[in-house]
Amino acid sequence: MVKAFIERMKKSLGVANEPDVDEVGDEYVELDVLGDTNDDGKKPKVIVRPFVINDFSDIKPVLDSMREGYTIGLINIKPLKNKDLVELKRAINKLKKTCDAIEGDIAGFGDDYLVIAPSFARIYRTKDTAQVKEE
Repeated sequence: MVKAFIERMKKSLGVANEPDVDEVGDEYVELDVLGDTNDDGKKPKVIVRPFVINDFSDIKPVLDSMREGYTIGLINIKPLKNKDLVELKRAINKLKKTCDAIEGDIAGFGDDYLVIAPSFARIYRTKDTAQVKEE
């Protein structure tokens, strides 16, 4: 009874000539995969997000956003730079290591900003955009 109902539905939808799943045999079926989606079924958008680093503990939200993979971060390091250069170097090294781990990109932008990008993006570099190096 169910099979007859399905056959009638196929005919009414114009797909009566397609074989049943049981008749396909060893052929494969190609599925349309959505890939990474958020809760509403849509692909996530890239977010450009500003961050301010006042002390070393302020890098945690930056690291979390980097690991999610859809955030381009603009990081203001001036407050920490004016406060403690040792902590600044420590924070930059941590950001650099995480960026390398996720195969992202990181660069200095002016004297007071860092830019981080996920793995699918690269940062355009000029003579004014410095490569961030571990120290």
